[in-house]
Amino acid sequence: MKSPTRVGVFGLLGSGNLGNDGSLEAVLGYLRAEHPEAVVDALCGGPETVATRYGIPATRLHWYRGEYRTASRAGAIAAKGLGKLVDAVRTAAWVRRHDVVIVPGMGVLEATLPLRPWGFPYSLFLLCASGRLIGTRVALVGVGAAPIGARPTRALVRWSARLAAYRSYRDTLSRDAMRAMGVDTARDEVYPDLAFALPTPSAAGSSGTVCVGVMDFHGGNDDRARAEEIHRRYLAGTTAFVRALAEDGRPVRLLTGDACDAPVVAAILDAVDSPLVTAAETASLADLMKETAAADTVVATRYHNLVCALKSGTPTLAVSYAAKSDALMDRMGLGAYCHPAREVDADRLLDQFRSLEKHAAELRRTLTERNEAATRQLARQFATLTSTLFPPTAPQETR
Repeated sequence: MKSPTRVGVFGLLGSGNLGNDGSLEAVLGYLRAEHPEAVVDALCGGPETVATRYGIPATRLHWYRGEYRTASRAGAIAAKGLGKLVDAVRTAAWVRRHDVVIVPGMGVLEATLPLRPWGFPYSLFLLCASGRLIGTRVALVGVGAAPIGARPTRALVRWSARLAAYRSYRDTLSRDAMRAMGVDTARDEVYPDLAFALPTPSAAGSSGTVCVGVMDFHGGNDDRARAEEIHRRYLAGTTAFVRALAEDGRPVRLLTGDACDAPVVAAILDAVDSPLVTAAETASLADLMKETAAADTVVATRYHNLVCALKSGTPTLAVSYAAKSDALMDRMGLGAYCHPAREVDADRLLDQFRSLEKHAAELRRTLTERNEAATRQLARQFATLTSTLFPPTAPQETR
């Protein structure tokens, strides 16, 4: 009798980023529909959340609990260093217990936000190297990638991709970035973001509401020297835009995509004292989609805020902080509606917003067509995953 396939899922899951968790949810939906016999567990950032929300066993990604705190004292620095060694052993032991490990979406091959090489890039390298050494297939499924300037981070990302048994990307820019970093991408495919496989909420009637998705934005990995200046400019421009909408009598719903965005919402609510401006409480990508489906228009910064809005068929304007946002908007037929997050100009943003609303009916038809295409493409992605990772073979050896 063939033993059930043991599948691991890996990443910064359950850590407060709704986009990451949405990618996990999409992959779990695929596994439960196509491979219900598979035994699934996770190695992730927030094991308690993953276990409670998704009903699968979960293990903490890092041995050292202070991994994401800045280490300034000698004891903390030593503990963090020891943790890197312990994690190498823990990761290899976890990988060994599986036949397949899936990294579900996420920007795991990019550094568009501040990132240190010994953080997640090191963890991903441990995973992929362990998989290659032990013989467990590691699949990077629908992931994001971008050019990386810092040499240590670039080296870890490049080797992680090379060591993976399967790779697919959420946009062509990601595949091009990995090719430029020396990875052979000849067999790698591009598909829509995994979140497009999630259920679509029903559209609501016109309410006049504008959803504004905000972000605790301080620039990218190469912007550390001017991070505070970038943040002040982003917050000031976004606040002025929200104030103008409220003065026009438009209800505004502030959205987030990560727990760290809460201070930005609080700052805008404090600066724009209007009952028309409220904050949505969202615990999942499904909650975000319901909010965007109920809105007339969406203006958002975070990548998966944009995905939710576009999937729900709502005319959307991207306050873009990385090329991946521009690529997403272009793929969905709204490439003309992008505004730079590093230089938010409230007046120009208002002009773009008015143009968006003027062409709303046409854009909704475009989004309907593009979403239907995305559904078909993701069905092919999952079929490819099945043939690649779950081939019909003789009974598998128990690890």
